[in-house]
Amino acid sequence: MLDIKDFSIFEDQVSFDFKGFLIKIGSYWKWFLLSLIITFTIAYQVNIRKSKVYSMETLISVKEESNPLFTSNTSLVFNWGGTSDQVQTISTTIQSRSHNELVVDKLQYYINYLVQGKYALEDAYGAVPFYVEIDKSKGQLSGSLIGITFVSENVYEIRIPFASQNVSLITYSDNSYSNTAVATVDFVKRYKVGERVSLPFLNWKLQINDNPGFYKGNEYFVSFSDFNGTVAGYKGINVRSDDKGGSIITLGMQGGNKARMVKYLNSTVEMLIKRQLDSKNQFATNTIAFIDSTLIAMESQLKETGNELKSFRKGKNIYDIEEGGAKFSDKMLEFDVKKDEVNRKITYYNTLKSYLKNSVDYSKLPAPSVAGIDDPNVVTNVSKLISLSGQRSEMAYAVKSDKIFKDFDNQMAAIKNVLLENIASAKSSLQYDLALVNNKISQTESTIKTLPDDQQELIKIKRKYDLSDNIYSTFLQKRSEADIVKAANLSDIHFIDPAKDVGGGQIGPRTSANYVLALFLGILFPLLFVFFIFFINNSIQNTDDIGKLTKIPLIGVVGLNKEISDLAVYDRPKSALSESFRAIRSSLQYLYKKQNVDGAKTLMITSSVSGEGKTFCSINIATVFALSGKKTVIIGLDLRKPKLFDEFNLSNEVGIVNYLIKQKSVDEIINHTQIPYLDVILSGPIPPNPSEMIMSDGMGELIEELKKTYDYIILDTPPVGLVSDALELSQYSDVTLYIVRQNFSKKEMITLLNNRVKRGELDNASIIFNGFENKAKYGAGYGYGYGYGYGYGPYSNGYTDEGKPRNFFDAISRKLGLKRKK
Repeated sequence: MLDIKDFSIFEDQVSFDFKGFLIKIGSYWKWFLLSLIITFTIAYQVNIRKSKVYSMETLISVKEESNPLFTSNTSLVFNWGGTSDQVQTISTTIQSRSHNELVVDKLQYYINYLVQGKYALEDAYGAVPFYVEIDKSKGQLSGSLIGITFVSENVYEIRIPFASQNVSLITYSDNSYSNTAVATVDFVKRYKVGERVSLPFLNWKLQINDNPGFYKGNEYFVSFSDFNGTVAGYKGINVRSDDKGGSIITLGMQGGNKARMVKYLNSTVEMLIKRQLDSKNQFATNTIAFIDSTLIAMESQLKETGNELKSFRKGKNIYDIEEGGAKFSDKMLEFDVKKDEVNRKITYYNTLKSYLKNSVDYSKLPAPSVAGIDDPNVVTNVSKLISLSGQRSEMAYAVKSDKIFKDFDNQMAAIKNVLLENIASAKSSLQYDLALVNNKISQTESTIKTLPDDQQELIKIKRKYDLSDNIYSTFLQKRSEADIVKAANLSDIHFIDPAKDVGGGQIGPRTSANYVLALFLGILFPLLFVFFIFFINNSIQNTDDIGKLTKIPLIGVVGLNKEISDLAVYDRPKSALSESFRAIRSSLQYLYKKQNVDGAKTLMITSSVSGEGKTFCSINIATVFALSGKKTVIIGLDLRKPKLFDEFNLSNEVGIVNYLIKQKSVDEIINHTQIPYLDVILSGPIPPNPSEMIMSDGMGELIEELKKTYDYIILDTPPVGLVSDALELSQYSDVTLYIVRQNFSKKEMITLLNNRVKRGELDNASIIFNGFENKAKYGAGYGYGYGYGYGYGPYSNGYTDEGKPRNFFDAISRKLGLKRKK
């Protein structure tokens, strides 16, 4: 069976220390505060510099308007289609390039009127006292500001700073660009209001608006933008239809100038109404054009036959001649009119058939009624074909989807096929009617041939004249009807609520959103920094880290020494730092007692690398023993990098090296210090072979000699992670203290310590956690007792000497118990 110990491996797995991470975040509160101050300052500056953004809307309806002049007696029949398709068509048209080109060109929105605001140039359309009339056929300065200052009410000054010898010009008649050479100076010239400005780079006439207000001495700016770029900006107009009422459309725009948006919204609807009405009148327009061309031909023919009839009547008794052939003339006129009607229908069908087979644009088709065709199938299908053709042409500028065009093409192809079948059927019937009429005409002509020659000639001439006159009168009537129908047509688009500036409408800048973003970024940036530091920092942060990495006992936590001198216990014996060393002394005495060590006791202090506080701990541990009346000696065995002499202001000329090479005796290398019962043996001159000297027999002899005199012998050794000297000295020590420094010692070094202890290279090892700062910055844990911290806040008053407060805030924080001495 598996034992529970088999699962102990999982206890050592590295896990995310969420609590430690939160504590570390709290320790960097100053960074968070600074970051928030910076981000909120940036947000504030952005908000005050951003231009105000407004939203304007206009409301229109799409309702099919029937012509009030359409009656059962009207010979012209038109079919306009329904409302359902128009809403989508209108929505697409409003956002199309072709439509917006017409509106931008009408309003000349490619001309920008600007004034200098507090932080930047601002759009002043509708607020400037003037406007410019440009010559579209000539080039205008592109991409540069043109300064205008009114010297008086009728005189203004143009100022243009030219930075290069060539400037770009735009010609709005064809939207083409060109270049012209200029002098690299500030161009300054004065003109009268209304005077034509004709320059190589500027061609306009400046006019004053009605009720301009006071403008003398004010400075304004004008610039010319790219036409296509301006159109592209207005194509983004927001179009949405009402869900409850499918024929209601709302047009909306957002921008910084309400006057400009109001004008554009109303103008785009007006342009839409005009285009829609023109499209709606296309039937009538095509019909009128067809009738006009026919009337011109018939007028010439009627004049010719009239002259012929007048010539025939000269010198003849016309009444006697007419009396004999009057009844035949009336009958022939009736048959000729019928034949002409049938022929016109056949001609229209032939033309329509050819048009359907050879053309792709059906918007120019005349109404079938001009030829007297009233077949509802033909009339309806021709109307649908014209409507679909017009919609497809408009969408070609705004829609790039091949699927939509295929749908249009499929619908038109289906209508064409139906029309071709209708044409074939109608022509068969008309051919039969034509044969009957021709037969009747032939019979009547046979009878007329029995009449005298004069009567036959008169009937022939009058027959042509009456036919032409009848056709001419019929077409005049149809043209009049078409004009009336066209004039009476109404657009299907109506204003419900035109755009108007009634105040308000501001939707931006969203200052609250910017401040929320500033709050988010102000927290995010330092959070990411702390997160990065937390994960790349592989140093020991707290006692929990030590407990997770090793089973070697931790016998003391020493605070961070912020004094200049390392003699912390001697200089401030009542400080919390001194108490931590006294706690270590108690723990060491327990260890010596546990190991039954009698007489003089040795203590070796080492660490992983230099800088972890070996010498500092050696001095102060020795000091607490000496202050308790025990004769103590510190031996500086870091022969490569001696430091001990600096702390006691001694000379390092004589030391243990001199003893090991037999130059000096024990008494000659011992130095007395200002601390009672504490002596120091320095390292002496740096030898070429420090390891060999430590391994010599003289080292053991020295230890034995010192044991006769001292109660405690402290060995201050070099780092065990760098050199092997400490391993050679471990044979002389009863207890080994391994120094680990907060936020300095690497976690990998604890693994190295574990291996050395496991191999028996270090005996009776214990750990001291040195340089401990506040738990908020490095993690939780004060340890196991009095020596594992810095005291007990306000409860330590009278027991420890924390020194005088450094400032007013330090004193307040101590009173409140919010701060411990580090």
